[in-house]
Amino acid sequence: MNITFIGGGNMAFALIGGLLQQGYTPAQIRVVEINAEGREKIKHEFKVDAVADLAKGVADSDIIVLAVKPQQLSAVARELAPLLKNHLVVSIAAGIRATDIRRWMGDYECVVRAMPNTPALIRAAVTGLYALPGVSAEEKHNAEAILAAVGSVLWFEREELLDAVTALSGSGPAYVFYFIEAMQKAGQELGLTAAQARLLSVETFVGAAGLASQSDENVAVLRARVTSQGGTTERAIQALEQDGAGNAVIRAIHAASQRSRELGDELGRT
Repeated sequence: MNITFIGGGNMAFALIGGLLQQGYTPAQIRVVEINAEGREKIKHEFKVDAVADLAKGVADSDIIVLAVKPQQLSAVARELAPLLKNHLVVSIAAGIRATDIRRWMGDYECVVRAMPNTPALIRAAVTGLYALPGVSAEEKHNAEAILAAVGSVLWFEREELLDAVTALSGSGPAYVFYFIEAMQKAGQELGLTAAQARLLSVETFVGAAGLASQSDENVAVLRARVTSQGGTTERAIQALEQDGAGNAVIRAIHAASQRSRELGDELGRT
């Protein structure tokens, strides 16, 4: 399969690198990027063809990955519409609904929407996927293979659930970084150096996440095992509960989901 990326930003970089590691050749990948410096960077990094012209970029392609900024997608989709034949179109633009992309492309049905997250940069993403009814099983498999090059994938039958995906995993890395920041600050207040506090905080998250990932048990059970009665962890959890930390996280994710719905409405009116 030949793949064209429209847009050469960080997520496109991550996906191209992942695909090349999965066995794709540079000849199978092309990038449309209007910025000359960006084109040269892509050519240098991956040895793939990078062009400015959209028509030239999608010629002979089987799959088109829309990797432009959400605010640019309406114009790109309309320009792309007369060039579409039997292409599978995969959008990784945050907040833009597949139904709006279909409308902008003249009711073109073969559209998959993907919501990856930034750990794609280290091949550790998790991506939510939704396909319009006109997408075949084979095309869904091809879309999944592209996003699986940078991590795990999960399909959803209803597009509105991608707002929850956006709130939970799309925005999720920021929540983790926020908590790490707080842990680092506390460590320094307790006398650790900045470097020591960072290492201990980051590696604790990496280890705990790895343990949860490899365990079949509920994370509440894993937490209880660390929380000895009368011990230090119990005291810490009690302090978190007294401050309503758990409910605050839940409220934050609901707020992010609401904003995702709002952005979909706003950007879809373009």
